[in-house]
Amino acid sequence: MENKRLLSLDAFRGFTVAAMLMVNFPGDGNHVFFTLKHSKWNGLSFTDLIAPFFLFIVGVSISFAFASVVNDRLAKRRVYKKIIFRSLKIFAVGMFLNLMPSFNLSDVRWTGTLHRIAIVYLVSAFIFLATQWKQQIFIALAILVGYWVVILGIPTPGYGAVIMEPGKNMAAWIDSLYLPGKMWQGTWDPEGILSTFPAVATCLAGILAGKLLQIDCPENLKINYLMSMGVMLSMVGYFVGLAFPVNENLWTSSFVLVTAGFACLVLSVMYFRIDILKKSSASWVGIVFGSNAIIAYVLGDIFALFFFGVGIGDHPLNEYAVNALVLISIPPALASLMVALSFVSIVFLPVYFLYKKKIFIKL
Repeated sequence: MENKRLLSLDAFRGFTVAAMLMVNFPGDGNHVFFTLKHSKWNGLSFTDLIAPFFLFIVGVSISFAFASVVNDRLAKRRVYKKIIFRSLKIFAVGMFLNLMPSFNLSDVRWTGTLHRIAIVYLVSAFIFLATQWKQQIFIALAILVGYWVVILGIPTPGYGAVIMEPGKNMAAWIDSLYLPGKMWQGTWDPEGILSTFPAVATCLAGILAGKLLQIDCPENLKINYLMSMGVMLSMVGYFVGLAFPVNENLWTSSFVLVTAGFACLVLSVMYFRIDILKKSSASWVGIVFGSNAIIAYVLGDIFALFFFGVGIGDHPLNEYAVNALVLISIPPALASLMVALSFVSIVFLPVYFLYKKKIFIKL
């Protein structure tokens, strides 16, 4: 099958980035709808879906981008170098954003969204180029089972018992020994060392979904396969979650399965509507955002320094915007969401300019 660009994948990527901006920058952090916040520990909110969706999309992209070189040894050598260089660039951008605005190297966090994307992309792309799809399934399952055993089978040193609580589990213990710099939550980090392993499994699920979309069969059958994969993963993840709870902070095995299942279902719907029925008008915003996804993410962090950092008097601009909406009887949580969506719209403007000029910046 000839590899054609999937507009549905661009739209999925773009809407995911837009959602990430929306939840990362609420108008008022004290007034946010429950599902637009990360779960405090176990559980699953809308916000918890965003990071795994992005890694799943990375996996689908890997499957399409490198399918033509899998059986070409000479081409693979060039691709390996390209993968390493791109991973380093994404990681460097993540470090730049972490250092803003003070650029204090003595108090820097070495983990984050882009850092995890860079590492997972590197590992997953290498796995894709070195293995066949059956081996990729085996690797993903081995990661999920192994991680389950480590978290729920090995007592946390210093406690003498298996603990899944924040800062007291095996993932936090390993991070306390080997993770450089400061941790996001002081004693633990949701994007630490151990939890990156199941994050690779999320990306491998995306790779397998991408493989399904490239098999030589009728389009409607591809959609059925993808939706079947989504339902199966979601159901298995639910039942696994009864023993190993769904938890984004630990990126538990059940979290991987449930979110990968949901991602399959979302992609299948978008693929059917956008690439099969050719109805992309409603997905236009997502396609534009998806064309320069990482640039949109970076611009969001930079613009936030002004809208959420610079103030007039004693208050930043976002507080004035929320207060103005509350004064006209809009509930605080809704006002906060409206300001967040306005911020997403502001970020959209330069991304749309790049799209119109056919400028696509790839790291």
